[in-house]
Amino acid sequence: MRVTKFRLKPPSEGPAGQNGGSSLLVPALVVLFAISPAVRAQEPATAPGVPTIVTSGEAVVRRVPDVAYVTLAVESRARNPRDAQRENADAMSGVQRQLASAGIPKDAQRTLGVWLQQEFDNANGRRVARDFLARNTLEVRIDDVARAGEIADAVVQGGATSLDGIRFDLKDRAGAERDALRLAVADARARADAAAAGAGRSVDRILKIQDSSSDGGAPRPILGVMRAEAQVATAVEPGLIEISAHVVLTASMR
Repeated sequence: MRVTKFRLKPPSEGPAGQNGGSSLLVPALVVLFAISPAVRAQEPATAPGVPTIVTSGEAVVRRVPDVAYVTLAVESRARNPRDAQRENADAMSGVQRQLASAGIPKDAQRTLGVWLQQEFDNANGRRVARDFLARNTLEVRIDDVARAGEIADAVVQGGATSLDGIRFDLKDRAGAERDALRLAVADARARADAAAAGAGRSVDRILKIQDSSSDGGAPRPILGVMRAEAQVATAVEPGLIEISAHVVLTASMR
């Protein structure tokens, strides 16, 4: 920058060594007239933020189910807990024999719960004890989906008092979920490319991918309960398993 110095002279000077009007020396005044372009160039410039784009992607994968699960229960009632439990164990043994006759191995059967409780009635504001109820719930895996209805009928004939549901699933569910996720990311990337092109830019690199998938392909049970007195064959239509994926993608643009 330019600096200009001023010195003010007194109106008159006396003999040497004397100041007629006393010599007044004013300190230098620094006056800033302008800032040169070179100085401006040295000032730090604010770096603009990196332009980013955020898009979402979705995908749905449909697969034919290759495994079915039948959930059944056996209930027994008796005046005392031992009799209720014994009768329930005998009834479940009959169901398991029926499963063995149908070719269902032991490792395809899983006990979900065993309950024993006393039932009560309310009469005139009083709690009146009734029988004891024993309940045993079993889940059966069926690798041949086409036999789901047949097995459901067989367990009822074997002594099951109720069917709590039939659900279908995929043996390789994780593989189907990965396929859906891959397609969802591809969808989000295609959207990002389209959005960036619309702004006259292009995608530089992917900064973040967030998987926010919901379990849209959860096994779907067949609603309703089939009781032991059913005499007709159970018709089962497995349909398709749908597995969905949803991602949020963040990318930088150039």
